[in-house]
Amino acid sequence: MDEEYDVIVLGTGLTECILSGIMSVKGKKVLHMDRNSYYGAESASITPLEDLYKRFSLPGKPPESMGRGRDWSVDLIPKFLMANGQLVRMLLITQVTRYLDFKVIEGSYVYKKGAIYKVPVTETEALASSLMGIFEKRRFRNFLIFVANYDVNDPKTMEGFDPNKATMRDLYKKFSLGQDVMDFTGHALALYRTDDYLDQPCIDTINRIKLYSESLARYGKSPYLYPLYGLGELPQGFARLSAIYGGTYMLNKPIEEIVMENGKVVGVKSEGEIARCKQLICDPSYIMDRVSKVGQVVRIICVMSHPIKNTGDVNSCQIIIPQIQVNRKHDIYVCMISSAHNVAAQGKYIAIASSVVETNDPEKELKPALDLLEPIEQKSPGTPWPPFLNGRSLEPPRLFLKWPHGQTEQSGEKGLGQGGDQEPDGHFDRAPEFLCGDGCSSGRFSHLCSTPPIRPL
Repeated sequence: MDEEYDVIVLGTGLTECILSGIMSVKGKKVLHMDRNSYYGAESASITPLEDLYKRFSLPGKPPESMGRGRDWSVDLIPKFLMANGQLVRMLLITQVTRYLDFKVIEGSYVYKKGAIYKVPVTETEALASSLMGIFEKRRFRNFLIFVANYDVNDPKTMEGFDPNKATMRDLYKKFSLGQDVMDFTGHALALYRTDDYLDQPCIDTINRIKLYSESLARYGKSPYLYPLYGLGELPQGFARLSAIYGGTYMLNKPIEEIVMENGKVVGVKSEGEIARCKQLICDPSYIMDRVSKVGQVVRIICVMSHPIKNTGDVNSCQIIIPQIQVNRKHDIYVCMISSAHNVAAQGKYIAIASSVVETNDPEKELKPALDLLEPIEQKSPGTPWPPFLNGRSLEPPRLFLKWPHGQTEQSGEKGLGQGGDQEPDGHFDRAPEFLCGDGCSSGRFSHLCSTPPIRPL
């Protein structure tokens, strides 16, 4: 370890593993270390089930009805991948798909007045959906046609409307769409977690809806993909890519110090040895003195012996509860996967509800989601998870700070875009210039779609 590297990466979350993989492919000499004994950091998939019980301090051992512990692989931060997103394209280009198998998520639903409905995204679905009245169906159909036909290079498709200047509120008004339609369009199609987007230029929302529609068209059931054996397979796939191109990996390596000389990062100290580097990339947990808390996410992992009601008994799905439906500022997300994805024992289902914490009683905030899941066989505590962090960079441009709420920055240079392990869950659709986040990103790679808080990789 006492040698110099082009890049040292601390933490094996998805963002870090993608970066180390790409840098290794580009010929960089990479050292990748993690204090944990497993890959994935805070976005790992925990197996066996006994380890999950220990992590959440659940009493006793898993009952026999849960099956073998090794049959379980439970995501700590649930996310789905957009089928036509840039992270999927990156997986194909880098051939990391040779290490992974995927399955289509079988349904996408939205919550309205205590019930759940399939998200309509095509003209046919719009006309058949019970989410809207007959006149609103026609208006929504015309809206979808406008979005589908929109071409940034063809002014005729804009119909005299400038998406770069007009807000999304203006676009809704153009088609006379009501509040209910605005809710599921902005939150279940464009995958926004709040209503802030309404007063911003509508071009980003149009691109998000187009991404959703294009992803849905790939496989038909939903726009989402999910890797067999859990999301923890993704960072491991990129770690293998890095190793093939000469990257060095070390797990169970305590990081004692980030070594500085004259205000510059020059290396990392671990177990008395110093590895020197030209560039350091790390997740926020390795530099807690340089980050500040800006929010928290609450997640509850639920184990069930049945699929979610009123979903047609599908083996997997995502349900989005728009914030206005439950008098909140942020949406609630529910994602469900099952033994069909090799993450649970036969006949068992895993549902994870999550949202951004807004009160002093986080578990109560998720009650609308938990009510949809009853009866629940076992669940994790509803305590807030590690916080969203904001950070400041070190000078000169030698340290990347990755923020869980979805932003990275390289000091003195252009930021890397969006990504992060502790961002609110949901979908992977953006990336640090080559990673991903949610929905569609102007000029950035898109990424795996996930859960919002079961929200973007």
